[in-house]
Amino acid sequence: MAKKDAHILIIINFKQLHSNNQNTDGSMNKKKDLLTPLELKVMNILWKLNEAFVKDLLACWPDAKKPHANTVSTTVRILEDKKYVSHKTYGRSHQYYPLISKTQYQKRLLGNIVENAFAGSASSLVSALIDTEKVSNSELDEIQTMINKLKD
Repeated sequence: MAKKDAHILIIINFKQLHSNNQNTDGSMNKKKDLLTPLELKVMNILWKLNEAFVKDLLACWPDAKKPHANTVSTTVRILEDKKYVSHKTYGRSHQYYPLISKTQYQKRLLGNIVENAFAGSASSLVSALIDTEKVSNSELDEIQTMINKLKD
């Protein structure tokens, strides 16, 4: 994600993060809602392709060392259990497609980071982001404009 997109995502969507990441009892969703690195690789390919068979996922694998087809198949089934993915059946083959958009996942992940790493404080997150990355004056102006729009 580009730095500018990350800043926009933080500022615009923060108000939605808590409501989108709460269970029916008001508690935050836990670890099962987040993806492992392997699951995230599979999802990134599915978000790119929109739908894919396991062989398609392997063909687009970003690393030189590809996992075994059974590993990817098991991972996709776990993603189905987590309600991130569903499939269409063609004989004995399954074509998988995402049930959640990349933006929805980014909001969920960011909400988890804010809640767990920054004790629910968006300002602490933004402060850490600004402290660790170089933010240009034009980006700061853009962020300020977004904040002003949220206040209106």
